[in-house]
Amino acid sequence: MLTREENDLLCRVEGDAPMGAIMKSHWLPACLIEEVAEPDCDPLKVRLVGIDLVAFRDTNGKIGVLDELCPHRRASLAYGRNEECGLRCLYHGWKFDTDGNAMELASEPAETGLVKKLKTRAYPVREAAGFVWVYLGDEATMPEFEPPVFQPQRDTKIAIAKFKVPVNWAQVLEGGIDSAHSSTLHSSDMVPARVASAQANENTWLRPSTDKSPRLQAQRTPFGFRYAALRRPIQNAQTHDYIRTTLFVAPYTVYIPPNNNYKVAILHVPVDDTNTDFYFLAFGDAATTPDTETWRKFLGATRGIDLNEDWSNKRTHENKFLQDRQAMKAGNFTGIRGIPNQDYVMWLTMGPIADRTKDTLGASDLAIVEFRKQMVEAALQYQKDGTVIGRTEPHIPANKLRSFEGVAPKTTDWRVVGLTEEELSLRGLAPPTSNAAE
Repeated sequence: MLTREENDLLCRVEGDAPMGAIMKSHWLPACLIEEVAEPDCDPLKVRLVGIDLVAFRDTNGKIGVLDELCPHRRASLAYGRNEECGLRCLYHGWKFDTDGNAMELASEPAETGLVKKLKTRAYPVREAAGFVWVYLGDEATMPEFEPPVFQPQRDTKIAIAKFKVPVNWAQVLEGGIDSAHSSTLHSSDMVPARVASAQANENTWLRPSTDKSPRLQAQRTPFGFRYAALRRPIQNAQTHDYIRTTLFVAPYTVYIPPNNNYKVAILHVPVDDTNTDFYFLAFGDAATTPDTETWRKFLGATRGIDLNEDWSNKRTHENKFLQDRQAMKAGNFTGIRGIPNQDYVMWLTMGPIADRTKDTLGASDLAIVEFRKQMVEAALQYQKDGTVIGRTEPHIPANKLRSFEGVAPKTTDWRVVGLTEEELSLRGLAPPTSNAAE
């Protein structure tokens, strides 16, 4: 468990909180490109680490992310007019371009010259992998933008589901590194089967194991940590292990093991202390990775059906999360459709910020303990000397990282299997000699 002070260090991101400063020192997903897809589209209100922003695409197709409030009298630009290569405040007609430069100050006499001097804050932006990315930190130390973990190739197919989750980012992320819960909470969707390795079809994910209590091992890395969940496989249980290796890529990404059709990554982006933008992604080969519509339908994450237009979930405490007790009697474990919806219910029942002073942790929580310890240490280190976790050397580009899953001989070293050549080289290791998928 954590102390109350440690829990605050882990969870709080607003204002001068060190965890918020760490987040602002990385490129963050501000929104999906589809939310600001067209020139002169509706401005989009965005909130990240407690900072209110507005995103818009101008007449020429250029993306801008500005402070939400007009520098004149602090009215919201999110309700402004996006026209003629600028965003115009409705209150007095002050207009700004994507770089924050004042273009017109309709209420001001031209002779004041204020229009030539005035700027509102504009943030560095990039478009990549289906997202608009923004950098909120000190631009003097801004890192170069790199393709994310889910874009190993420029033409990688990516499908994205989005949820607005009204709880703290850390308890959402802890679900992504909790391999043990998948065998229980998701047992009707992640089904044991006599398969050689993880497989996906239109309705379920299949796994070659019935083992609900994995043995966990963790390894710290320059980017965060890797951990393995070792289970008894259905076949050859005496001589083999079923290995699932998950990566925590600090500060907000989890790269979970793949299946035969696609890979999976999860982003947990702090909106503020008690709200999170949760993105669940499938990526990989164009022939086997689902399109976005199919992916969202599979997850129960279709906007207008499962989600409201603002990406908030239609499942709430008030409607008991639409849990189907008849389906449970018929054999469905949770009575809740969609893997992330099942997680969503668990996150919300913990409260806006989980009280980790009252946790009772077990052996299956090893990765949870490592995450908490590492990120609390990271917050304290940032307070001490400004070091930002995930930005230290040696550096491995995120899109070079790999998760792993497969049935392998018990003699296999999980710490080596699935590593890229770059990762092996940094550790002075040779590639594994055995075939981990045999």
